Amino acid sequence: MDKAFPSGLAVGIFDHLDEDGPDIARQYEDRLMLAEACDHLGFYAYHLAEHHCTPHGRGPSPNLFLSSVAQRTRRLRVGPLVMLLALYHPLRAFEEICMLDQLSGGRLELGIGRGSLPIELGYFGIGSDAAPNHYAEASEILINALKGGTLSYQGRHFELNSVPLTLRTHQRPHPPTWIATNRPESAVWAAANGVNIACVGPSSSVRRITDAFRREHTSEADDQTPFLGLLRMVVIGRSETDARSLAAPAYERWLKSFKFLYDLNGMPTPPNLPLTFDAAIEKELCVVGTAASAGHALLEQLEAAGANYLLCQPAFGNLSLDASLYTATAIQSAIMARVG
Repeated sequence: MDKAFPSGLAVGIFDHLDEDGPDIARQYEDRLMLAEACDHLGFYAYHLAEHHCTPHGRGPSPNLFLSSVAQRTRRLRVGPLVMLLALYHPLRAFEEICMLDQLSGGRLELGIGRGSLPIELGYFGIGSDAAPNHYAEASEILINALKGGTLSYQGRHFELNSVPLTLRTHQRPHPPTWIATNRPESAVWAAANGVNIACVGPSSSVRRITDAFRREHTSEADDQTPFLGLLRMVVIGRSETDARSLAAPAYERWLKSFKFLYDLNGMPTPPNLPLTFDAAIEKELCVVGTAASAGHALLEQLEAAGANYLLCQPAFGNLSLDASLYTATAIQSAIMARVG
């Protein structure tokens, strides 16, 4: 790696908060307990996806859930990955961001995006044709709002006239920003604008994205090392057999939730979605094994992808809290304790 990308590795948690059973309140409490454990273990951040009208996500208001995470933790950073700006008035989004950053004592990691499934936006009356421009305007307004002062904007979707911005974020000039991407051109934009990236996919595909980021990025703007994140679903067991026996049904449960809106609306699933557990292993979406074997595989994939931030997903499908806690603890001992 070049000087802008030191070998030091950070590890965070990613969560869809996908349905694991009928008791929603119990699932929220389990995730809060997992977040508390990850705080003690030294994980960097807890990132939560935003989905709507689907069992794939029980956190449709990620900032609301993350405010609870912030109160149950002390060092763990928190953030939506991503906040679907097309569904927010940008002024309301700005105010929520300020509140969460203040409530967490300046621990917000702000992920923004348009969303990967247009049908979710459609339920809110945002058509697929309007979504890109709606997102573009909302993100522009939000970026301007984070600078403070008064806010004015004239656009196709929004009109703001000398709005007084009486709230501010705890972090100055603003919280770190993230996008999720699988396109090199988006990585180029992120590098030019000081934005961190999160990627999912085989390491060889992600490497094209991280290489594009590095070619564009310069370290002159600030001293903050950018995060190039690699997302992996991880299950670690006491043996290879134990890990697979936990992970296989959990992946099938997660997959069913993921496909819910596609099946309901007669839509084909994304071509890169692994439709079996074995395919998920082969395509590197899932890493499953003992602490030694899974840790080795994760470090190899990070190096091949050119990533410096591991986004672990230790809770998905019908995995129990105990199973997720075991995985998180094993990641700490197998990877975090070794890289420092």
